[in-house]
Amino acid sequence: MYRAFFNLADAPFNITPNPRFLLMTKHHREAYNALIFGIQQRKGFIQLTGEVGSGKTTLCRAVLDYLGKSVDTALILNPTLTETQLLRAILHDFGIEAKGRDRLAYIEKLNEFLLQRTSEGMNVALLIDEAQNLSPQVMEQVRLLSNLETDSHKLIQIVLAGQPELDQRLSSPELRQLRQRITVRYHLPALTESESTAYISHRLKTAGADETMVQFADKAVEAVFKYSRGIPRMINAVCDSALMAAYVANTRIIDIHCVRRAIQHLEGKSS
Repeated sequence: MYRAFFNLADAPFNITPNPRFLLMTKHHREAYNALIFGIQQRKGFIQLTGEVGSGKTTLCRAVLDYLGKSVDTALILNPTLTETQLLRAILHDFGIEAKGRDRLAYIEKLNEFLLQRTSEGMNVALLIDEAQNLSPQVMEQVRLLSNLETDSHKLIQIVLAGQPELDQRLSSPELRQLRQRITVRYHLPALTESESTAYISHRLKTAGADETMVQFADKAVEAVFKYSRGIPRMINAVCDSALMAAYVANTRIIDIHCVRRAIQHLEGKSS
């Protein structure tokens, strides 16, 4: 609704994980490089953690974009599956037809696919988002997938991305075998205040913003950071609502009053 008013080509603060809007802070660059290194060097298991809304999914999608056709990839966004459902979802994402409910047949099909891709000089990667929600049984099934290997390297590289609870779960005695196989780990922290300022500016510019048409006042940015605590998803939510508040007020300068109205809206309070 406000895009035409601010002359924006795109909505700058959508919460969908669009890699085009990813701001490569120092920590995001390090995490990005760690994931690519782990996959390209066939390290087997790779772990990425971060708070809710810290940008893990966007980062994973950016990695997938970078890898392109050099690596066959599958992305599992809904980990609340049984072992059989997970295997079927993996096969489906790799474009492999999976009939019936035979888990061993699924593993055999996956192994055949991996061996074929390896013989063709291709690498294969599986990314599981929200991995902290995997049940212990499914975690064990994921671990067993790492047994698919040749004498020289792993046939499939597995990225487990999740909230800090993932690290806590992997520390439990029953999952120690899986934890021991993770060779690349990175925790994505929240943005600092200066990074949050750069993040807002980056997303506006990426959406085609012109400073003469839309501008966040310094105090407004400070208020956004204080409320969001540097979590990108929360920054998006506040800024999107603040733009709407500015649109309603017929102003192209988003000041602290717009941000306060946005926060009230998000908190379900009347202004």
